[in-house]
Amino acid sequence: MTTNDSTAGRTGVWFVGARGSVATTAVAGCAAVTAGLHPATGMVAETPPFADSGLPALSSLVFGGHDTASCPLPKRAEALTAAGVLPHGLPNTIAGELEAADAEIRIGGPMPGDTRDDDELIAAFADDITAFVRRTGVVRAVVVNVSSTEPEPAAGDPRLPASSLYAAAALRAGCSYVNFTPSTGLRSAALADAVEASGLPHAGRDGKTGQTLLRSVLAPMFVQRALDVRAWSGTNLLGGGDGAALADPAAAAAKNAGKERVLADTLGIAPEGEVHIDDVPALGEWKTAWDHIAFDGFLGSRMILQTIWQGCDSALAAPLVLDLARLVARAHEAGLSGPLPELGFYFKDPDGGPAALAEQFDALLSFAERLKESK
Repeated sequence: MTTNDSTAGRTGVWFVGARGSVATTAVAGCAAVTAGLHPATGMVAETPPFADSGLPALSSLVFGGHDTASCPLPKRAEALTAAGVLPHGLPNTIAGELEAADAEIRIGGPMPGDTRDDDELIAAFADDITAFVRRTGVVRAVVVNVSSTEPEPAAGDPRLPASSLYAAAALRAGCSYVNFTPSTGLRSAALADAVEASGLPHAGRDGKTGQTLLRSVLAPMFVQRALDVRAWSGTNLLGGGDGAALADPAAAAAKNAGKERVLADTLGIAPEGEVHIDDVPALGEWKTAWDHIAFDGFLGSRMILQTIWQGCDSALAAPLVLDLARLVARAHEAGLSGPLPELGFYFKDPDGGPAALAEQFDALLSFAERLKESK
C-alpha cells in the first residue's frame, strides 16, 4: 500500500453527496482495505508506479460531507450489502468507521423553503468544511462532488446551481476540489475569478467508470485501423438513486453530453446515434449498458460491433474517487494550482489534456513522477 512519509497528520475528504452510494462505498472500501480485509482492486494509485509519490495513506483519510438525505451511513451500508454492492458482514466489521464518518456529515441544500441567497449558502457550507478541518485536525481537505447529476443551469438564471454553491464553498474554505459528476461545479462563469484567485488545484468533470470507459478504449481502435464509424448508439438501464435522478430528461442530457464528447474528441466527428438512459428500479444499484457500433471496412463492407457492460457503478467509482482525493491532496501539498489536466484519465470531460485513454494514462504516470520529484 502506498504510504506518505513526508506528510504528518491526516487528510480530510469532504463528500458532497456523503450518504449516497458512491460515498458510502468509498468510506467502507477505504476502511476494508486499510484493515487488510480486501485488496485495493480498482485503485490505480495503489499500483507500483505511484509508490513513493507521497500520496496520503488510506489509513490517514478522515471523511465527512454534506447531504440532504438523513439515512445514516451504517444503514446505507447495510442496504448496499443487501443489494450485493458491499460484501456480506462488512458493515458490522467496520461499524466504527462508518459511524465516525456519519458524525461528520452536515445537512446540505438548498432545501425546499430555504430563503438564503447564494452567498449565505456558500458561507454556511464553507463554515461546515472549515469546522470539519479544525475539529478533526487534518492538515488539508479535498472536497469531492459525488452527488446526483443536476440539469444544466438555465441561461440567465441569477442563482448558482447547487453543485457550484458547494464548489464555491470549497474555494472559500481553502480546499482543493474534485467534480466526479457531470454537474456544473467550478465551471460556472460566475466563479471564474474566484477559481483563478484561489490558487487551489482542482480536477473534473464526470468520472469515467463503465460505458464511457469502454468507448474511450474502442474509439481509438477504429481510428488506428482506419475504419470509418458510421453510427454509435447506446442504451443504459439502471436503478437506484442514479436511475431516479437521470429519469429527469434535463439531468440525462447533462450526463449524455460527456458520453458523446468522448466519441467526438477521439473520432474527430460526432457519429450518428444517441445514448438513452432508462430508469429501471428493479435493477437497484446495478447497471447494464449496451452499445451498437456500425462501421465500414475495406471496399465498403458494412460491419457491426455490439458490446454489453454489466456492473455496479458505485463499486467502479469508489476506488477512483479515493485515488482522486489522494492525488489532488498531494498536488495541493506540492504547491500545484489550477486545473490538473494530468488527471484527465479519470474523467469524461477533463480539464484539458489528451483525449485518448492511453495518452491520458501516460500523462497520469508522468504526474506521479512529478509528485515524486516534489518530495
